[in-house]
Amino acid sequence: MNPVALVTGASRGIGRGIALELARIGHDLVINYASNREAATATAVDCVAAGHEAGHSIRAEPCRADISEATDRAALLDFTRATFGRIDLLVNNAGVAPNVRADLLEAGEESFDRLMRINVKGPYFLTQAVAKWMIEETRNPKSEIRRAGAEIHVPKIVTVSSISAYTASVNRGDYCVSKAALSMLTPLFATRLAEYGIQVFEIRPGVIATDMTGPVKEKYDRLIAEGLTPMARWGQPEDIGRAVAAIAQDRLPFSTGEVINVDGGFHLRTL
Repeated sequence: MNPVALVTGASRGIGRGIALELARIGHDLVINYASNREAATATAVDCVAAGHEAGHSIRAEPCRADISEATDRAALLDFTRATFGRIDLLVNNAGVAPNVRADLLEAGEESFDRLMRINVKGPYFLTQAVAKWMIEETRNPKSEIRRAGAEIHVPKIVTVSSISAYTASVNRGDYCVSKAALSMLTPLFATRLAEYGIQVFEIRPGVIATDMTGPVKEKYDRLIAEGLTPMARWGQPEDIGRAVAAIAQDRLPFSTGEVINVDGGFHLRTL
C-alpha cells in the first residue's frame, strides 16, 4: 500500500512540481485545487505517468477545495478519507499573491484580508485538522497510516513558505506579512506534535519560475545576472519537489521544526 500525500494548490507551479516528485517516489496523491479543474486533472494524469515511469503504480485524484473556507477544508479531508483512508503527508502549498502590487503606504485592507485568509488561516486550520487525524491514527493499533506492508511511514507536515517571510518588499507588504505569519506554523506544530512522532518542516523557496513570478521575469532575470543569488539561475518547481521528496523518504529522521532554504543561496549574507 502506497503512502498518501495531500498537496494543496497542486494544479500548477510549485504544487505541481511537488506532486510529480512525490509520484516518482511512489506516493498516492490528492491533487487539491481551488478553481482550475482542467490543470488539476492534467497534473493527476502526469503524476500517474511519472510514477509508472519510476516503477510505481500510484493513484492521483483531483479535489476542489478553497482552503480558506472551513466547509471546503472539511470536504477535502472527507474526500481523502473516502478515497485513500489515510494520510501520511500534508503539504501546505496553496497560496496567492496580491492582485495588485501596492505601495505600503497606499495598500488597502481588502487585499490584506484576502492574503491572510488564504495564505495563513487556511493552512493553519487545515494543519490543525490533519494533525488531529494523524494523532488519532498513530494511537490506533489497527491503523494503516504508519504501515504499508512491512514499511513504517512517519506522518509528516510540510509548509511551503517564501523568502518573503523575512525579505521586505514595500510594494507587497501584505504578502510579506502573510508569509512571515505562515512561517510560524512550523515551530508551533513541530513543538506540539513531536510527542506523537509527527515531523514538521518548512520549505522556503526563493525565486522560482512559476505563473506567479511570470509578470516580473525581466526584473529577476536582471537581478540574478547581477548576483542576487550565489547560484545564478532561476529555481524550478522540481527543486522544491525534490526537497519535499527527501523529507517524505525519511531522509531527516532526527529533525523537526527545520526550515529548508531552496533559494540558490539567497539567504546567505556575504561581503
